[in-house]
Amino acid sequence: MNTTKKIILVPVDFSQQSLVALHHAKLVTRVLEGELYIIHVVDEPGAISSFFSDVDLDEVTQKVWEKMNDLENQLAYKGIKAHSMVARGKIYEEVVRAAELIGASFIVMGTNGADGIVKRFIGSNALRVVRESRIPVISIKGEPKQDGFKNIVLPLDLTKETREKVNKAIELSRQFGAFIHVVSILLTDDEEVITKLRLQLNQVEAFLTKADVNHSAEIVKASEKHKDLSEAVMDYANKVGGDLLMIMTQQEVEFSERFIGSAAQELINNSEIPVCSIIPRVKKNTTVFKPY
Repeated sequence: MNTTKKIILVPVDFSQQSLVALHHAKLVTRVLEGELYIIHVVDEPGAISSFFSDVDLDEVTQKVWEKMNDLENQLAYKGIKAHSMVARGKIYEEVVRAAELIGASFIVMGTNGADGIVKRFIGSNALRVVRESRIPVISIKGEPKQDGFKNIVLPLDLTKETREKVNKAIELSRQFGAFIHVVSILLTDDEEVITKLRLQLNQVEAFLTKADVNHSAEIVKASEKHKDLSEAVMDYANKVGGDLLMIMTQQEVEFSERFIGSAAQELINNSEIPVCSIIPRVKKNTTVFKPY
């Protein structure tokens, strides 16, 4: 298990979206002065027929290795220390297994959002990787307008917030020189809820100030045009020029170790801004922010 050097894992299937993810994984690797691992999982023949046809699995694997080696050489030419991996099996299982094997710090993965008709390497598998992974997963949909992460958006929620997301945001802020936009989206007029949100926001802001992190903190009321929490968060992120959304993926940690809340799913599937999903280690509901 790696404990010092940052290792970034990016799954590729040679599609445009996975290559966009590879581009951003390269930037993350360079900033963190780490190493980049690229993995392709040879799934059932149907998943790769658009790239290789009328060949047996061994020949397909050989062709995949050739393509992976080409990518590795291109990265090396740009000064990125990269390693290729090819696996066979279920895509999300092999990606998570590889991340654990190499001691990855992040998985950076392309996604086309929800796709219930055609099983793709990116799309449905991205959510499964997020659900199964024990490390942060940065999912990228479309082609982000900016390179790198300079404006991190940190949504807070009384029922889901844990100290891990705030600590991870501070870590990334220091590594990327990023500004943190802390926001609580108000979905109710209940004064008790508003008071709790303000208290939590003040606690988080005080912690960020003590950590000497550039930030803002505000409560924003969702408008009538927002169908749900995820839309309000995405609207705010676009307004402040966010280039990374940090979310918790388990709304009810005590309910299931593999549960992803609906708001998290909507953000992963629909956000045009990269989403960093953090899986909490704590097994209790944290309604008040208590940093170590």
